[in-house]
Amino acid sequence: MTTRRASPLAGHNARKSARRAPSTPTQLGEDRSPIPLYHRLYVILRERIVNGTYRVGETLPTEAELTETYGLSRITAKRALDELAREGLAVRVRGRGTTVTRSGALRSGGGPIAAGIDGLLANLSLIGHGTSVEMKFFDYVPASPDVIDALDLPAGAVVQCAVRVRHLDGQPFSRSTSYVVESIGRTFTEEELTEHPLIELLARAGVELTRVQQTITATVADHESAAHLAVSVGAPLLKLRRVFFDADDRAVDYVEMLYRPDRFEYRMTLSRGANNRFHMDPVEAGRA
Repeated sequence: MTTRRASPLAGHNARKSARRAPSTPTQLGEDRSPIPLYHRLYVILRERIVNGTYRVGETLPTEAELTETYGLSRITAKRALDELAREGLAVRVRGRGTTVTRSGALRSGGGPIAAGIDGLLANLSLIGHGTSVEMKFFDYVPASPDVIDALDLPAGAVVQCAVRVRHLDGQPFSRSTSYVVESIGRTFTEEELTEHPLIELLARAGVELTRVQQTITATVADHESAAHLAVSVGAPLLKLRRVFFDADDRAVDYVEMLYRPDRFEYRMTLSRGANNRFHMDPVEAGRA
């Protein structure tokens, strides 16, 4: 049997072809998504720039190629490419097309923050110290039905509500909305919450956290979260909901987190155990 070895040039051409828009048409307008078509195309192209599919100096597919590939109008394709240029991910030059910029290729900030599901409390503390916080809202408010249900509170209960945006290297990467049981929330101030991770303030108040219920899903940015996280309205976001329980199994804190997926990711490792079943291995705390 004869094995043929591909030449370096052939490999280069294959990689170059892989970066082009797919030849098989993918009709973005076939479903009923409420997200505008131009923005959906923009998200696709943006992700390919951030993850390195399109490299520095490489020319993106033309308006005509995008129109044919995705079944969109020329105007829609143009608007998506204009959005990339407006964000600084690419530059558009008449007669030369749309080219990926160096700042666009480095937009991930050297890689997203990685946080493991195991060791969650350690991760939250380390991430808190490695980032800066901008407080958007802080007050004591009547708990909404969702918060009452999450914290198992009586109707009419008041909670501490805080909205914080975390920054890494000067860029926003997450927004958290926390709801803390009032009696615990009164033990620290807005200034202290700005300067210290909430996990540490809870511990200082004598709260021993023993378990966390966590839900991970996806959502899209509305006008407020888009402004906070410096993304476009309708941009995809990672959404986490966490309920923290103390040693008496009482819910003390409910948090809703929104993350930019280009700036944050969750990682886990599954290993096969002696019982031939997979289990999650502990993961070290997240790092930038």
